[in-house]
Amino acid sequence: MKKAIAILAAVVAFSAHAGEKLVVGATPVPHAEILEFVKPELAKEGVDLDIKVFTDFIQPNLQLAQKNLDANYYQYRPFLDDFNKTRHTDLVPVVGIHIEPFGAYSTRYKSLAELPDGASVAIPNDPVNTGRALVLLAESGLIKLKDPSNPQSTERDITDNPKHLKIRELEGALLARAVKQVDLAFIFANYALEAGIDTKSALIVEKGKDLYAEFLVARPDNIQDPGIQKLAKVLNSPEVRQFILTRYKGEIAPAF
Repeated sequence: MKKAIAILAAVVAFSAHAGEKLVVGATPVPHAEILEFVKPELAKEGVDLDIKVFTDFIQPNLQLAQKNLDANYYQYRPFLDDFNKTRHTDLVPVVGIHIEPFGAYSTRYKSLAELPDGASVAIPNDPVNTGRALVLLAESGLIKLKDPSNPQSTERDITDNPKHLKIRELEGALLARAVKQVDLAFIFANYALEAGIDTKSALIVEKGKDLYAEFLVARPDNIQDPGIQKLAKVLNSPEVRQFILTRYKGEIAPAF
């Protein structure tokens, strides 16, 4: 009897120390790197962080909605809101962590003035980021839009295209690879960093607005879980702020 009680006590003790496993999806840079940085701290708090790396913007949300992930970290609110609306999901933001610049790069030209008539321009193909790129083109004087401030603009909203730009819409993950095949390519900072592109070389840059803070995202059924809340707290810690400032040297900025 005593032996059975001892075994049971050992099992209970092991369970108490085993803690909670948290499976979080992220794109490689900087999201997965920041998660790797906080992994040891979470382990001290009894949370085993399992990071699943994705290279696209759709699967991390689908996998989270299907409960194959506990959370994800790679997106900002306008993208999340659009995803929830179009995919009929109810994913929820937990905390904002960092802000990335969004810019247009060229391997052929050193200034916008050098862009030739009929220049090819690659922009993201998802509705939120298509509009974001078009607004930046309008702000740079390369095109005119019906409403220059509308981030939901589409190519149909272009009212003037004096340089006859040939706009190509590509999946966000492909833009960094396409930069050498076009005259100008809009690239998210995370993919630029991953591809070794200097974000300071952008010919057009949006330094990042609070609207575009990148969030840890969960579901309504698990947002209050202890593991999610511990991850949220550590991602908004002074240590993570310093890591972002030191590691990325201003190429991305803390959002807290």
